[in-house]
Amino acid sequence: MKLSTKGRYGARAALELAIRYQKGPVMVKDIAENQDISERYLEHILNSLRVSGLVKSTRGAHGGYELSRPPALITLGEVIRSLEGPIEIVSCTQNKTCSRSQSCVTYGIWCKVRDAVENVLDSVTLADMVKNHESLQRDSVNEYII
Repeated sequence: MKLSTKGRYGARAALELAIRYQKGPVMVKDIAENQDISERYLEHILNSLRVSGLVKSTRGAHGGYELSRPPALITLGEVIRSLEGPIEIVSCTQNKTCSRSQSCVTYGIWCKVRDAVENVLDSVTLADMVKNHESLQRDSVNEYII
């Protein structure tokens, strides 16, 4: 499984909205600039997140996007699934489409790998990501260059 650019950028956009949670709507231009994402591509990502109910949008001069729930209540797994669809390592684990699933030794392994990936993504909230971001920011300020 390889996460697409849409999923990676979506995670960064969600992080930016989590950093600015309860500070009002954030303009696409600001998210794009802070996360180094094309505004045009970001619009598509944010629309997908809006359709899935993870973000809400406000029109107008002071409009933009914001999270629909607190960052502690949104997981990275939700963000990734809303942009990428179901997490599947191989196609045979999706709805047991393989006729050999009952007798295939590797089928159970692929299911375990898929479940492990889902468990990791579902265990990380946007609030966790904000804490990690703040920690990285503090560490980079404390670096000394000689």
